[in-house]
This record gives sequence, structure tokens and C-alpha cells, in this order.
Amino acid sequence: MTAGKPPGVTARYPRSARVRARPEFDAVFTRGRRAAANALFALHHLPADHPARLGLAVSRKVDKRAVVRNRIKRVLRDHFRRERHALPGGDFVVVARAGAARASGAEITSAFRHALRRVALPPSIPDGTMPPASPSSPPASPSGGATTPAVP
Repeated sequence: MTAGKPPGVTARYPRSARVRARPEFDAVFTRGRRAAANALFALHHLPADHPARLGLAVSRKVDKRAVVRNRIKRVLRDHFRRERHALPGGDFVVVARAGAARASGAEITSAFRHALRRVALPPSIPDGTMPPASPSSPPASPSGGATTPAVP
């Protein structure tokens, strides 16, 4: 058993963990949302009750050479199968961009990890680095007049 995985969870990538058919891809694009995007790819997510599944769209626009497109897919699949048990249920579709052809495997993995982290966060948590705004002034008095601050 590998550390960090619940008991009984394997790191396999079975056929059932893949978005394969055209209608499945279309459902993610029409009913899902674009969860994250960067220079390497866009990640689309459609929440569902089944375990996480991955679909990959790496076209010839990314690179004409099949070996480059296959490398991108191999890196993404490998990271997904390792993290699948910790992801929320539903379908994930990655649409690769031209920048992915020039990126190293570590850069692709890092960008993918960051995008998946954004999906796993609840929507109520802000993305920014600043804390939420707090009320800066006390409410106005009912008489409408000016109030003087209390002196300690």
C-alpha cells in the first residue's frame, strides 16, 4: 500500500476512468464549466456522482508530431491516475494548448496539479491572496447625528 492513499485504492487507470465518447465530451463542454486555464491547457469539469474520469483533447494544433502529443497525454494521464482517489467526482476534460508542446513534463504536471487544486477547493473560498473585507466603520446611529468614538 502506498502512503497517502486510502486502503483498497489502486493507482490503475481503467477504461471506466476515461471520458471516451463524443457525447461525454460534449456534455462536459455544454453543461460543465471551465475550471482553470493557463498557457498549457484549459481544464473543464462536470461534477457527477461517479468517481473522477479524465478526457484528453490534444489536437494537431498543439504540435504536428504525434510523439509530442502522446507525451503530453502520457504525462497528464500519469498524474491523474495518481491523484484520482483524492479528486471530487465527475468528468475532467483537458484541452491542450500549443504551449504544452514546449513544456517539460514537470511543467505540465505542475500546471495540471494547480488546475486540479482549483477544482477541489469549495467555491466559497476566494482565489485571491487578500482576506475578505471586514466592516471598517460602525453603523450609523439611529438619530442620524455624528457619533463620537469611545475613548478607552
